Amino acid sequence: MSFLDTAKSGKVCYQAAGGDAVDVDELLTRIRADLHPGQLDFVDDSDTQILGLSAGYGAGKTRSLCAKTVSLACLNQGFTGCVMEPTGPLIRDIWQMDFETFMEDYEIPYTFRASPLPEYVLHLPGGDTKILCRSFENWSRIIGLNLAFVLADEIDTVTPTIASRAFPKILGRLRSGNVRQFASASTPEGFRWMWQTFGSEDALQREDRRLIKMKTVDNPHLPSDFIERLEANYDPSLLQAYLNGEFTNLTTGQVYDRFDRAAHVSDKKYNFDEEPLRIGIDFNVGNMSAVIGFRIGDKLIIVDEIIKSHDTDSLAKEVIRRYPNRRIFIYPDSSGGNRSTNAAQTDISILESYGFTNQSPKANPPIRDRVSSVQALLENGQGKIRLEIASCCKRLIECLELQSYTENGDPDKEGGYDHVNDALGYLVWREFNPLYARAGRGTGIRLY
Repeated sequence: MSFLDTAKSGKVCYQAAGGDAVDVDELLTRIRADLHPGQLDFVDDSDTQILGLSAGYGAGKTRSLCAKTVSLACLNQGFTGCVMEPTGPLIRDIWQMDFETFMEDYEIPYTFRASPLPEYVLHLPGGDTKILCRSFENWSRIIGLNLAFVLADEIDTVTPTIASRAFPKILGRLRSGNVRQFASASTPEGFRWMWQTFGSEDALQREDRRLIKMKTVDNPHLPSDFIERLEANYDPSLLQAYLNGEFTNLTTGQVYDRFDRAAHVSDKKYNFDEEPLRIGIDFNVGNMSAVIGFRIGDKLIIVDEIIKSHDTDSLAKEVIRRYPNRRIFIYPDSSGGNRSTNAAQTDISILESYGFTNQSPKANPPIRDRVSSVQALLENGQGKIRLEIASCCKRLIECLELQSYTENGDPDKEGGYDHVNDALGYLVWREFNPLYARAGRGTGIRLY
């Protein structure tokens, strides 16, 4: 006798542990009844295209992802979704264990395949629904797939450059199913990917995304002394992130700590048509950055910025489009004289071919010296402020506020806040550093 002979007719694929077919509505009702309000808000939102969950330790974000996965699977029966962890081992150590426990608790019938890459098939009345398990470190493996939904766990622990590269590719895979959604959950790790995607000024203007916050205290199932132990071992800044899911600076300090919006940001309308433009430039393939300003005496006014320009040519064309027939001095990264974003000419020679006058020194200054020169312009030892930034330069303002030092004492380059700041630094160093400040000007000394 085969075990199939014991199955009820027509229900072989969909039989749960109790022997009955899955009732999707009843299943989701049971799951929702066990969620606290923050989890429920996350699971129930099927309208927002890009959904984020920022949660403290122990707030229940992994269970939220389990419930969200099953919910989206029920909304996309017969299609394929994907769950991503930062690394391969975390798929096994965190996701598989919790997800399997979750499905067994709610008697959800499934099949698991470990090789070549782990995946689950949920046997639902509307058709088998596949859940792929992938790591962010190998995010390119989802290329070529047609997915209905993607969920990412602890995405803020992924290197921001990797997360930023993977994110648009992932969105490009959401091309099947009934409810297409990208959802991520993480404890915030400073101003990294989660902040850039959900918390930054630009992100807050987007209608296609939403951030939900959960506090550790929201979870009624934690041990009674869990929060007390965290409070005893973490400083207030860490507690804001690890208990309340708030974005805070978790590194050793703000690089440009003399920057103050109230003192340095202005809505003034300047007439600088007769002034030569001074443009600081940072070279990065696919992410060229520039700050545009002019000088009045010992003061620098930054009036515009260019971000995420594809290459040196596109940046130069954008400058000319915005400011035609102007005298332009450029202050690029000196290494641009040795390499190129288009491999045919050096970056600096490309800029010069557009009629820009290069002012970069032969070598870049030490990073600390460049930072110090910007700090001195923000406010010197006499309390004098010599740097003013137009309010339209939103990315520069954001980067000056958010770039931090690493534990090694170097300005952080992983958060993505360095490019525009570096562009400003090259300009300030060359124009206001004492080594160059009076270059080409009379000294008042006669030589006989």
